[in-house]
Amino acid sequence: MALHAELHRHLGGSVVPRVLWRYFERHSAEFISRFPHYGEFEEFYTKPRNTLDEYLELHTLVESVQTVETLPYFIYRLVRGAYIFENLAYLELRYTPYLRTPEHLSQSQRIDKMAEIVDVVGKASHIQECPIVTSQILCMHTRLPFEVNKAIIDLAVQNRQYVCGIDVAGGDSYYADRLQEWISLYDYARSQGINTTGHLYETTAGCYPELLPYLMRIGHGIQIPLLYPELLPDIARRGQCLEVCPTTYIKTGTLQDIRQLKLVFDRCFEAGVDIAICTDNAGLHNVRLPFEYENLLTYDIISFAQLQACQDAAFRHAFAWPYSHRPASLLNGLLQPETPKVMMMKD
Repeated sequence: MALHAELHRHLGGSVVPRVLWRYFERHSAEFISRFPHYGEFEEFYTKPRNTLDEYLELHTLVESVQTVETLPYFIYRLVRGAYIFENLAYLELRYTPYLRTPEHLSQSQRIDKMAEIVDVVGKASHIQECPIVTSQILCMHTRLPFEVNKAIIDLAVQNRQYVCGIDVAGGDSYYADRLQEWISLYDYARSQGINTTGHLYETTAGCYPELLPYLMRIGHGIQIPLLYPELLPDIARRGQCLEVCPTTYIKTGTLQDIRQLKLVFDRCFEAGVDIAICTDNAGLHNVRLPFEYENLLTYDIISFAQLQACQDAAFRHAFAWPYSHRPASLLNGLLQPETPKVMMMKD
């Protein structure tokens, strides 16, 4: 059995349609009345959108119901599915904690409530019957003011047992007006020893080379090999990894054909830039990580050897994976008695 690592999955977009439908059936009759049958809801929830902005609006639907009380319900089903159906050994969940706090509270009260959200997510993610190494990436957000985004970084600093890094979400076309602000926030995070990733070069409107030096991984980043391949040598030199989420680009209208990703993989492999294959929003897409692998192979976008290289890269760049090798090394050790059976911890 192959075991996988998932580096880019949003908590809001990870709720599969059936689980969300059952929640609405029990708790929101008004909302569910818009869809006489489950199939109509699934079609609405998973259909492609015309733009990234339109696509991101769906996150608000789930964020509104992911509260302190309901998060354990959603996370248990998420982790159970990831373990049983995706063979995940490692999972990073990313979300904006501020957007899971009660909207009627003041900004300072909501900031104070964020720690409780992180604690609930952390505890709910550790399920004894589903042994997956899990960690959280806290997302700053383009709709939130500087004070809230800085508080999210401080929260990551204070909760290293649960949090492995930070990100910025909300659409990469909105960075321009506050670019110096994002640079200062990422610089602050790095000064505090916090791992960094960020949605960047996902769309043609989100290309900001000024932010690249502050990121340890690049969320999506597909426009770099597509439009700015001259940046790839520096990406390789810095040891950065692209978090490529194939289905996303079709769902958001960023790409018209998944086969356009072949150039992304070819140029990255040629330049020595690592790629981790991810799902991004597995629920919104109604897909799981093995399907992303299979799709790339089916369309001859990558070879089996390249797939294995991407799987290795995912564990190598995982912020909270505690071992120096992927789980296959442990299984090989169990099959070879003369080989030590304990995986080496990372330095």
